[in-house]
Amino acid sequence: MGFNIDRSITRKVFAGGVPIGGGSPISVQSMTNVLTTDIEAVSTQIDILATLGAEIVRIAVPDTESAAALRSIIEKSPVPIVSDIHFDPELAIMALEAGTDKLRLNPGNIRRKTDVWRIAEKALEYQVPIRIGVNSGSLPGDLRDRYGGVNKDSMWASAKRHLELFEEAEFKDIVLSLKSSDPVLTVEANRMASAECDYPLHLGVTEAGPRLTGSVRSAVALSILLAEGIGDTIRISLSGSPEKEPVVAWEILSSLDIRRRFPRVISCPTCARTRIDVAGLAESIQESLEGTIGNITVAVMGCEVNGPGEARDADIALIATPSGIQLFIEGENTGGIPDSDMKNYLNGIVNSYIHKSENRGRTGNGLKKNGEDST
Repeated sequence: MGFNIDRSITRKVFAGGVPIGGGSPISVQSMTNVLTTDIEAVSTQIDILATLGAEIVRIAVPDTESAAALRSIIEKSPVPIVSDIHFDPELAIMALEAGTDKLRLNPGNIRRKTDVWRIAEKALEYQVPIRIGVNSGSLPGDLRDRYGGVNKDSMWASAKRHLELFEEAEFKDIVLSLKSSDPVLTVEANRMASAECDYPLHLGVTEAGPRLTGSVRSAVALSILLAEGIGDTIRISLSGSPEKEPVVAWEILSSLDIRRRFPRVISCPTCARTRIDVAGLAESIQESLEGTIGNITVAVMGCEVNGPGEARDADIALIATPSGIQLFIEGENTGGIPDSDMKNYLNGIVNSYIHKSENRGRTGNGLKKNGEDST
């Protein structure tokens, strides 16, 4: 069971058809990491990320050739596209004219009022929101000096300076992010932003690291903020292939009982009592179910100590016992299964269960099947 989260009240903007803020479901983002000029490679990666749960995908636009490729990419994309712009305001104009669903600007390297106002005017014309993305690593030097280095005050000051420029231009379709590689600083900066303004917040730990450490650091910061009701859209930033980013993001949302969309796999940590390859089986099931819509819980337990209890709570459970491997469905023991080819057998059972349950209102563990419970 989850706990009640009193979400901060923010304005609502739309990235394409995806609402951000204003009480909308917390959306999951990711970012491509192949050359934007390679339209087919980018489109393939977007399709994969969307299948794995990314509802918005960001693309780096480092040069005019990349900006020229945007229109074709946007036309092929199944999800809204965010154009990531640094240094060159002309690229932002090109992205807007290409049909981008959202812009991301860095106030650390696009600072001139004339440039900001020109982008704001064009974004207003095309009704495209802009994310002001503050990174702790690219804060203006004068703000670092004024506030004694990189801290929550200098990060908020950077965001506020840019916000005021847009507000002077009467542009308010803004999403704000304040990211650091330090999870604690990320929490502190976003708490300040949430207290000082009502713009929707995009959460993430920037430069979080490789998959394991990056996932942990992101989970620490985002879980604290989300549990406090702060945050309207999230990205898990991991070095290397982005394909695990939406998977980790959904696991965080599911673990906090904020949103559930994909099957949840639980398994025991294993010990000397373990009678099956719990780790291998659980990993196989999790990988095979990535991208499969279904709000169910699957348990893989290596012995009879905690197995029966987890079997009662899970929709599907495989329990190793002294009398053999037992399969439970919705808490009922359906009998033993052969220990040969268990992975394929259990994968088939899970997929069949999801298919049969599509039209049910609820599953055996009492969770809604539409994947959108509490938000």
